[in-house]
Parts: sequence; structure tokens; C-alpha cells
Amino acid sequence: MPSSTYVVVGAGATGAATARLLAESGERVRLLTRRGSGPEHPRIERVPLDATDTDQLTEAVRGARVLVNCAMPAYDRWPTDFPPLAAALLSAAERTGADYVMLGNAYGYGPLDGPATEGLPMAPTSVKGAVRARMWTDALAAHRAGRVRVTEVRASDYLGAGAYSPFTLMVGAQVLAGASVAYPGDPDAPHSWSYTVDTARTLIAAARDDRSWGRAWHVPSTSEATVRELAGQLARAAGAAGPRLNRMPLAELEAIGRTDSVMAEFPEMLYLYDRPNLLDASFTSEALDLTATPLDVVLKEMASA
Repeated sequence: MPSSTYVVVGAGATGAATARLLAESGERVRLLTRRGSGPEHPRIERVPLDATDTDQLTEAVRGARVLVNCAMPAYDRWPTDFPPLAAALLSAAERTGADYVMLGNAYGYGPLDGPATEGLPMAPTSVKGAVRARMWTDALAAHRAGRVRVTEVRASDYLGAGAYSPFTLMVGAQVLAGASVAYPGDPDAPHSWSYTVDTARTLIAAARDDRSWGRAWHVPSTSEATVRELAGQLARAAGAAGPRLNRMPLAELEAIGRTDSVMAEFPEMLYLYDRPNLLDASFTSEALDLTATPLDVVLKEMASA
């Protein structure tokens, strides 16, 4: 495999965008997913592979300059499925000498009274936050030991066509369908929103910058609107009726979780949604010369998806 090749693991909305942007910039990309899925492009080689198989993953990464992980297990299986995936990815990077770019989020910071900045220590208070924090601290320890070069790009909740987030699951789909919305957090709390394509652009910029290694970056937010504001703007972009939005009581959320294993995971993360939750990306924006996509562009994409 030529040394210019990037290996991208995962073809969700962000992984697919990362592979596509790299290919469009002239890079050769090997895209690894369980089923060999992902965007079609002459410079994208789609390979079916179980990324938890360290030996197979190592062979797929061998010769590549950069390994980018955008894969994520099912939300309700993070404690069991993320650690072996993370261990295999880190081991493959160490064995092959590829630089390792991780896609992460803000869970590891725990509850905050103000905006999160890239230099904050890991202080998780949730099970999923502890999983994310351990992935980063293990990778950072390997970096500091000189075994690999690593960096992490951290996003907030996602927007964009095909994005997976509490907003798209519990608000966006209902708004586009003209249905009423029950949201478990504070609908009037400011919140940072990450566009999937901006996340991909940040991953690529970090991979190409020698200042990246051993530190984290934040994805510039496309908006800091409240859920109520965002729902209204999405409805207008889609030409839909103004959304009927109510706050879901915790008891109702817990009742839903008794029959829905994914929804059962949300109560421990409510601290992200019942108060202002902002991701300060000013340093990343300046250092990597990144500007977030305007919100109206993102919402038009979501409305027409």
C-alpha cells in the first residue's frame, strides 16, 4: 500500500464524509467496515473487515501513513464492545507506525459549569464517559512512551444527513414528520452542534498538522442554538409546521428505556442536556484554520435527506 494512503475505519456519516473528502483531495483511501460499505469513488477501496481482529486490522493498515477511526459500537454496548475495538486500533497503529487519529466526544470531561476547552483533564462521571476517557488515556500513554503518534478530535452532538444523535433521533425526525416532540433535556439550554462534514474536515486537518500529536482538538460548532430554536429552524427549512415541543419527564424516559436498550442509556447522560453544554473550539479554529459550515446549509441538507 503506498505511503500516502489513509485508512479510515467506519462508514457512518462522519467516516463516509472523511473518506470522501480525502479521496476528493487526491488521497488514496482504504475504508474498512464489517460489510465493505461506504461511498463509491475511484480512490476509495472498500474492504469488509472486523476491526476488532488485531492481526487482520494490522495487515489492512500496514504501509498507510494515517489511521483514522470513526467506528463506534452500538450505543448500548460501549462498555463491552468499545475496549476491544480501541485496543485493536491502537495496537495496529503501533505495529505499523501509522499516525493514529481518533474521533471522540466530550463525554470524558464529565459535567462542566462552563464551555469545554481542549486542555481539560478527563473527569468522567458516567459509564460511557469512562469508556471514552480510557480510550484517550491509553492512546496518550502509548504516545508519551514513543510507541505511536496519536491525536483526538472531539465533537459535540451531531447534525447533518445521516447523523446519529439525541437531536436527530428524538427531535429532528419528528419535526420533519410534523409530529409532536418530547425531549428529555432542557429545550431552552444553549448547546453546541457539530456538523458531520465539519467533523470530517477537522479529522483531516488534524492528521495533516504536525502540532496535532499528543493533544486533542474540538470540532468548530455549526451552532449553539437551543433545541427549541434548532427545531424551529429545521421546520422552516423543511417547510413543515412549527414543532410542538415538550419536555419529557425523567420517569417517562426511564419507562421507555425498560423496553428500548438504546434509550436506556440516555438517563446517565442527561447532564449534557439539562443545562448549557458548549464546546469551545476557538483554539482549533485558529490553529487549523477551520470555519464551521453555516447552520442553514446543514439544516437544508437534513430537510432534503
